[in-house]
Amino acid sequence: MAIINRIADFHDEMTAWRRDLHAHPEIAFQEHRTAALVAEKLRAFGVDEVHTGLATTGVVGVLRGRPGDGAIGLRADMDALPIQEQTGLAHASTSPGRMHACGHDGHTTMLLGAARYLAETRNFAGTVYLIFQPAEENDGGGRVMVEEGLFERFPASQVYGMHNWPRRPVGSFAMRPGPIMAAADRWTIELLGRGGHAATPHLCQDGIVAGAAIVSALQTIVARNCDPIEQAVVSVTQFHAGDAFNVIPETVQLVGTARSFSPTVRQLLAARIGQLAEGIAAAHGVTATYRFIEGYPPTVNSAAETERAAEVAAEIVGAERVDPATPPVMGAEDFAFMLQRRPGSYIFIGNGGGEDAPMLHNPNYDFNDEILPIGASYWARLAERLLPVG
Repeated sequence: MAIINRIADFHDEMTAWRRDLHAHPEIAFQEHRTAALVAEKLRAFGVDEVHTGLATTGVVGVLRGRPGDGAIGLRADMDALPIQEQTGLAHASTSPGRMHACGHDGHTTMLLGAARYLAETRNFAGTVYLIFQPAEENDGGGRVMVEEGLFERFPASQVYGMHNWPRRPVGSFAMRPGPIMAAADRWTIELLGRGGHAATPHLCQDGIVAGAAIVSALQTIVARNCDPIEQAVVSVTQFHAGDAFNVIPETVQLVGTARSFSPTVRQLLAARIGQLAEGIAAAHGVTATYRFIEGYPPTVNSAAETERAAEVAAEIVGAERVDPATPPVMGAEDFAFMLQRRPGSYIFIGNGGGEDAPMLHNPNYDFNDEILPIGASYWARLAERLLPVG
């Protein structure tokens, strides 16, 4: 494995940074301590410019190498999740109800490690923009950064992202051209019936029965309306109704998510969920109010940039440990908004663990510090290969 020696030299320091971030998690747009630490480190490393405040708590470092016109962006996310940690680790969260359960502490640390090395060596021609993004989890910090002029202020011609993946072996990478993560949309169905005594259901219009029928019918959308070649998910995640055992409630609420990769399927899901809800509600004598809220778009990698990412990953860990055509996953990423504006690639780095290792968003998950120099070496070599000297 060709980890950069200089980065390996400060592996222990990176581990300390990562564990400090893990112990002090901050959720979307509240990453003030995290952003301050990132900015402080970048300045200490000698990064040429450090800009703060983009998308409230975002940080962008500008690192200039040798003379050259090329410019790339490297992005790491910084926010934590509203989860109560259960790891029992010495560096566990000190903030009740908040946890780095997705490894963003590790992502931030790997980019900091690369920044330190690149600032010391300057073995690239052009500019590297170090993008530390807030609010990846649900709140769209990537979208906000783009809307606030990220690429106008920091004109990268390409942009790259990376995420750890539990159960993939340490020292491995995976990527694919085209869609790698799905669009993530939310929907709600409000049912209004006529409540009453549970002993006299014939005098009521029961939204619970209608809601149950809707839950079952929604499962037919992917099975019977989507092209079998396409991938899609419709999941009901919340069913709220009633407060007493002997009362048929007046209102019922269903909430869920729809996942897809193509605009056609995304539109079909949005339409069919509403059609089924309204039709079944009417058949049960209740009224349905439907809302479909678009979330993150699909994360779509450009082909040439993904090929380059695979080449650099192979340089670090060997071609046999790089999967250049990994299957897409139904999770979502707001790095998608950056890829809508610039070509680039989003890849996975193996976080290790066996088949029973806690996955992302699990209260027992922890980022694997063993992979810090691997990810930092990937970032550093990517900058050197995409912005070659001479």
